Amino acid sequence: MNIVDIKILDDRIGTKFPSLTYSTDGSSGLDLRACIKKKIISVCSNQVILIPTGIAIFIKDPLITAFILPRSGLGHYHGIVLGNTIGVIDSDYQGELMLSVWNRSKKTFYISCGDRVAQMIFVPIIKPDFNIVSDFKNTNRNIHGFGSSGIK
Repeated sequence: MNIVDIKILDDRIGTKFPSLTYSTDGSSGLDLRACIKKKIISVCSNQVILIPTGIAIFIKDPLITAFILPRSGLGHYHGIVLGNTIGVIDSDYQGELMLSVWNRSKKTFYISCGDRVAQMIFVPIIKPDFNIVSDFKNTNRNIHGFGSSGIK
């Protein structure tokens, strides 16, 4: 079993709102909550803000990384996505996890302290060795690029 160290940086986690949780037994993503100082903040249309999560992690294993992903409901219904689209947390990073939140909608969106605003998944990493070659075997796709395989 893989063990990831976690440091709670905000004492409201586990008291005012739940500790790190998966919403269901089948959830792949671990909910990340807004640990903001104010009770509620606004994110104006097309604004990008940085939101603290109140936690830091230390994965340790260089063959594991964490991805921070947007929550699909917030993205679809409210236009709330991550400003960097996907956050990559390297195995040796130990600082507070921060969320770059972007409101791509036309309406102001409000985030309350403790709201679930993103999710984190852990994935294995493959670090291949590289073989320098002078040419590749022709697959008929090396020169056509985007859309070369068609839609149907």
